Amino acid sequence: MKRKLLATLAIITPLLLASPAKAENPAHVKRLLEINECARCDLSGADLKYAHLIGADLRGANLSGANLTEANLEGADLTGANLEGANLTNAMVTNATLENTNLASVNFTNALLYDVDVEGAAMENLNLMNAQIYNTNIGVGGEE
Repeated sequence: MKRKLLATLAIITPLLLASPAKAENPAHVKRLLEINECARCDLSGADLKYAHLIGADLRGANLSGANLTEANLEGADLTGANLEGANLTNAMVTNATLENTNLASVNFTNALLYDVDVEGAAMENLNLMNAQIYNTNIGVGGEE
């Protein structure tokens, strides 16, 4: 009985004491920041605050829950990417491609969205508070 208890504790204790790990792949974050390309990368939960991602190739990347506050995504290609729950507060998203991208629950507060291709994108529960949207097929519903 004591052996079973000790064996169970030996297995469970490291799991209980382990610090939570970041979800993103650090090598993918480094690659993106160094060469501005990371198609199909795992960047979920990544801290990309203030990142200059002008023209970045992020096709099919997982950016769910990523912090892209004040990031510059001018001309970036995020076709088929997952940005669910990402924070793009004060981000500049101009001439970007977000075609077939998952934008569910993205925070675009104070973001600039100019000439963005969002064809086929999932856009449930967007936060567009004070966002500037021009020539982009995102609308704010409700009564006028």
